[in-house]
Amino acid sequence: MTNLRKILSISTLAIAMSAGLAQAESQGAGKSAEAAAPLKAPAGAYVMDPTHASLQWSFVHNKISHYTARFNKFSAEITLDPSNMAKSSVTARIDPASVDANYPADYKATHAKTGFNSWSEDIARNKNYLNAGQFPEITFKSTRVELTGPRTAKVTGDMTFLGVTKPLTLDATFVGELEKHPFTKQPAIGFKAEGAFKRSDFGMPVGFVGDEVTIRFDGEFLKKADVKDASNAK
Repeated sequence: MTNLRKILSISTLAIAMSAGLAQAESQGAGKSAEAAAPLKAPAGAYVMDPTHASLQWSFVHNKISHYTARFNKFSAEITLDPSNMAKSSVTARIDPASVDANYPADYKATHAKTGFNSWSEDIARNKNYLNAGQFPEITFKSTRVELTGPRTAKVTGDMTFLGVTKPLTLDATFVGELEKHPFTKQPAIGFKAEGAFKRSDFGMPVGFVGDEVTIRFDGEFLKKADVKDASNAK
């Protein structure tokens, strides 16, 4: 009888644990499904809100660290089709002269032979770097959008840099959406995108900094038909 009671107790405990685990898995699946819900944003053209966007790039510096800088002037537009993301598209324009290296030291004091006033100006104007005087714009135009998950995609397109056009693939993540932005009262969406390319592919000489450049974009977009004044967004 004692053994029977033990068996019944163990069986009851196992059933209870199984039920609890099943409930937890069900709740977890529900949360995952909710987190990965497909896009509900209305279709149409969206323009980047310049007051809520950043574009950073980095490379290995002197083989000992990752150096990071940013662009301060750029724009992007998304044509969104949530029902068929393959029909969506992205375009972007970057002003290379707006590069911001955030160099706190006296650049001329540490680079006596430079003809530039700052490290940012050197990167922007130097013919070995961004050469903004000859090539005043960097552009990207998507050619393919391929979903990799409910809210992720690979965006492949043509990047034109230093007068050379090469394919570039970005890993994009749909961060969120608002039916009505709290300040602009417009539909709004948010994305991040990351990718990498080699400077040498665009004819840039490789010296004391690494050949591979990684880029990251984070930004919010407002539905174009409703755009009035993005500066109203806080």
